[in-house]
Amino acid sequence: MNNFFLQLLFPLRCPACDRIVRPFGAKICPECEPKFQLLKAPWCMRCGKKLYREEEYCRDCREKEHNYIRGRALYEYGSAASSIYRFKYGNRREYADFFGQEMVRYLGDFIDRVGPDALIPIPLHPKRLRKRGYNQAALLAEAVGRYAGVPVLDKILVRVKNTAPLKCQNRTERQNNLKKAFNIAQNDVKLKTIILIDDIYTTGSTMDEAALALKAAGVLRIYFVTLACGAGI
Repeated sequence: MNNFFLQLLFPLRCPACDRIVRPFGAKICPECEPKFQLLKAPWCMRCGKKLYREEEYCRDCREKEHNYIRGRALYEYGSAASSIYRFKYGNRREYADFFGQEMVRYLGDFIDRVGPDALIPIPLHPKRLRKRGYNQAALLAEAVGRYAGVPVLDKILVRVKNTAPLKCQNRTERQNNLKKAFNIAQNDVKLKTIILIDDIYTTGSTMDEAALALKAAGVLRIYFVTLACGAGI
């Protein structure tokens, strides 16, 4: 069944207002698109957080060494928070195509400069995946990979620790919660450069633990791209 008839049967929802998208065939209502605020410079040259002073790194990245090289995000978190919540918990899987297209539209130059061998989504623990029914990071990675022409490998990195929800935890709690949360599902990983994909970057604990597992498997250069992240200091 082609996309035209699929949309007739299952009309797309706007990722901003969540109403049926108008005009037909669009991925977002034209009047809604400005609601998402692109994360513009200055941003931290390591984690990509929005900065409000002309500095090279945010305070977090000045104080902590990361296991990844660099990352970028598409949106300021506040402007996209409700949409990401529906995408993540409300079964709005259809948002992924629009978000992936926009990530490549605005972050495609960064992806091209990195020149990744593959995109790897941050995995969910199997119990949480069964409960939710999908991994929003994997959907994002598939869309980004489709528009950027980069292969997606979603079976290499696995989550072996069913971590408690991170949103209410401080930095130290997140780090302790995520220790040894990830593992590699195969012995022979022949990748030199990869980009991790996730929906949100906050403290960086998730990215660091995932990157640590990949580095232990022999991956040399690890970057990340996320849909949104908060502001730095």
